[in-house]
Amino acid sequence: MAEPLVRMQGITKRFPDGVLANREANLAVAGGTIHAIVGENGAGKSTLMNILYGFYQPDAGEIYIRGKRVEIPSPRVAKKFGIGMVHQHFMLAPSFTVLQNIILGYEPRRLGILVDRKEARANVQALCERYNLHLPLSTPVRELSVGMQQRVEIVKAIYRGAELLILDEPTAVLTPMEVQELFQICRDMVAQDKTILFISHKLREVLALSDTITVMCKGQTLEPLRSGETNEKQLARIIVGRDQFWEAPGRRALRDRSPLLNVNDLSVRGSQVRLAVKHLTLQVHSGEILGIVGVEGNGQGELMAALAGLAPVAGGRIEFDGREITRMTVRQRRALGVKHIPEDRLTTGLCLEASIAENLVADPRDRSRFMGKRGIINWKAVAEHTDGIIEAYRIVAPDGKTRAKALSGGNLQKVVAARELASNHRCLLVLHPTRGLDIGAAEFIYQRILQSRDAGCAILMVSADLDEIFLISDRIVVMYEGEIVAEFEPEQVTPETVGLYMTGARRQTGDDIDRN
Repeated sequence: MAEPLVRMQGITKRFPDGVLANREANLAVAGGTIHAIVGENGAGKSTLMNILYGFYQPDAGEIYIRGKRVEIPSPRVAKKFGIGMVHQHFMLAPSFTVLQNIILGYEPRRLGILVDRKEARANVQALCERYNLHLPLSTPVRELSVGMQQRVEIVKAIYRGAELLILDEPTAVLTPMEVQELFQICRDMVAQDKTILFISHKLREVLALSDTITVMCKGQTLEPLRSGETNEKQLARIIVGRDQFWEAPGRRALRDRSPLLNVNDLSVRGSQVRLAVKHLTLQVHSGEILGIVGVEGNGQGELMAALAGLAPVAGGRIEFDGREITRMTVRQRRALGVKHIPEDRLTTGLCLEASIAENLVADPRDRSRFMGKRGIINWKAVAEHTDGIIEAYRIVAPDGKTRAKALSGGNLQKVVAARELASNHRCLLVLHPTRGLDIGAAEFIYQRILQSRDAGCAILMVSADLDEIFLISDRIVVMYEGEIVAEFEPEQVTPETVGLYMTGARRQTGDDIDRN
């Protein structure tokens, strides 16, 4: 057999807080292939890739590139070995142009001093043409769609010499058409002797794209599988460890249910002063899940921030249970039962320096049930509550005292979701509830959301995952450029049609909005 392009052998990594992320993990990646890595949250996938990319150093184990043992102390050294990485959260400067982002730190020089922009543009343009990755090089990154920003990251990695490209959850924020475009880009790269490492929880995509699949479990790697020799059910069974999988119940009839959340003629300004949400009107009924879809950057985040009280309203009115809440604070809204699973779990959802237990009782109203007569927190009761959450949500952590910053992205998402779903809530504002979660954890979150719906909660859910939207939504609306441009019932439309509205290829507004 030919020597793998990359071989990781016996990789072990334990973090200072005691979390054992990798335990004698092995990985062999053949050159010119697409190799997928899958597993439950906390299985060690991202840690293993961050070791390969030089972010972390292993406590034990060896890394070989083209048969030669190497040390990778930093991402810059990884790049010298031809390893690039596109992170789930893009690392781009929004105000810089596409070209500036791609060449930043790797600018060609004239006379060793001046940046040779003409040569830089020619070099980048040649790369774009070679890999069929056409980009507007003079456009600021902030003006690009998420899918186009991802292309910038890919070209940036190739420009810096990547022969092996690590893609971390690359389809999490893409429309169906953008996913297919990304897959074609990956295939084109492999056809020109590049190698792809593809981390994803979307098993259907893994099987459609990859040549080989490595499953990780509790920090260890299982024997690799050939994609053509397995299927989605078998792969899910290996990851989750059970044969029976959850199926979503039917939709809810809304004829006898009154609107609980009323949004009328709402406008919200974005970061560039212009209106990100434009005169938007919608209703969410008691016992209903209303799914909002749209390419990121079309006002969904600003809408949810305004509803949660995190962003000021430029115009319009918000009512909850017949009461105007337009100018209420976050705390006042939460007191009424309006709870929020935010888009950015790192900056808005959690305090990373605090423990899991402290994050779970961050809301004073939720914390009050753990207060003694003298107003002192009963930390024993908090610990018992936290232990129950850790077990129920299968959070991978030594105990509730573990700091949030030690958790994987998926486990951070579980903590945020658990806090909001375990609190007294009558309205849930949910953004990307299962982003980065494995199949078992996602099912558990869906069940909890549906339980809230069945208890009469009004749920407004934003997601870029159309499978998720179709699975549990009772109604679907599409946002494009800050407006609702279509409304559907899930059974009467296809994901492909919804995708067309998401990209603006089809658009009907006002009285002409599709209401199937």
